[in-house]
Amino acid sequence: MYGWRSLFLTFVIILTGTMMPDGYADTRRYAAFVADANTGDILHSRLADARRYPASLTKMMTLYLLFEEIESGELSLSDTMTTSRIAASQQPSNLNLSQGDTITVETAIRALVIKSANDVAVVVAEQLATTERAFAVEMTARARELGLSNTTFRNASGLPNSRQVTTARDMARLTLALRRDFPQYMSYFSERSFSYNGRTYRSHNNLIGRVDGVDGMKTGYIRASGFNIATTAERDGRRLVAVVMGGPTAAYRDAHAEQLINAAYRSLENREALIVAARDLTPRLNPIREQDIIATQIAALDLSQPVAQGDGDTLPPLRIEMSDDMGTPPSGANISIAPEPSPPLLANIETEPPVGWAVQVGAYADEAAARARLETVQALAGELDAAEFYTPRFETNGRTLYRARFTGVDAANARAACARLAARDEPCYAVAPGG
Repeated sequence: MYGWRSLFLTFVIILTGTMMPDGYADTRRYAAFVADANTGDILHSRLADARRYPASLTKMMTLYLLFEEIESGELSLSDTMTTSRIAASQQPSNLNLSQGDTITVETAIRALVIKSANDVAVVVAEQLATTERAFAVEMTARARELGLSNTTFRNASGLPNSRQVTTARDMARLTLALRRDFPQYMSYFSERSFSYNGRTYRSHNNLIGRVDGVDGMKTGYIRASGFNIATTAERDGRRLVAVVMGGPTAAYRDAHAEQLINAAYRSLENREALIVAARDLTPRLNPIREQDIIATQIAALDLSQPVAQGDGDTLPPLRIEMSDDMGTPPSGANISIAPEPSPPLLANIETEPPVGWAVQVGAYADEAAARARLETVQALAGELDAAEFYTPRFETNGRTLYRARFTGVDAANARAACARLAARDEPCYAVAPGG
């Protein structure tokens, strides 16, 4: 029997060990990380902050700086770059460039993404910073600005260097930063092949076209790192980023990444189904208050580590208790409809408290989730097109939560937006100045 004070459901509690294929125990190189790119929720994490060698995942940062140069107007896709003696001497994988050869910027992009050409990486580095060493300093500085706190670059290609290190989490951050900051170049990462100088080169990313929704990014290998991959996927509007490092073979790496991605989507589908079921079976509270309560109870789990994801088929029981009282949650309250709230993969900039009217559409234990909600809602109400995002922190029951608010609206637009959203059964309320 279901009651509004006690609702028994099932949900996926994911176990880390189930995602490690039989016979694999080399934790010296292995690491894996999967996150919901829309909310920042961590869905799988194994040795995600252990230092690893990036190998050719390095070229994602080389491309990031190249894209910046193009967007600043310093380079265009049709501009040519000249191969130096040092660039021509780079070990394979390469395009077999000779000193004095020229390539266009667009060819360089394809060569880095698809062929993973080390000679082209040095051509780009020397074009942008005169020497590869100087370019590596710029790469590391940009890495820090993007939140890659455990990453150091010593070259532009990923060829062996004992001081060139990263983590699976940092590579996920870089993958998302590329997609966020340069969506106009993402099509290059989904291309299966390209031709240069009479030869056709096929992409090393075998997941494209094989795994539903996978649309980029980059693979890598050196002996010290094993086989690495950082990839993104989108199904039904839900985008994931997945990183696997240290695979003993390319086939193993690909199979493991595919397993992680599929399990993550099963988990998200189960979670959404349970939230809908809870919504249907539980008497309706004030929608904003309901989200505050849920976020408070999620935060109350106080997990010391992210919940790691395994196979999404085991469904232990879950109990949900909610009340319309924002004080201490009811005794025995337990809700696990999401992984532990985690810091956003991509940092948000805090703003000064705004004045005037606001529109609130939720409260979340994770700032990234609050901002993702604002992005979704803004597309549903034209009155909010010019509004600004505001995610103020507040404390309740000893926990930090984030309100999802639009600011920069007047009273009429605030009320009109909420009326429009209410018609779609979306939680919303207009907040008067000072509220």
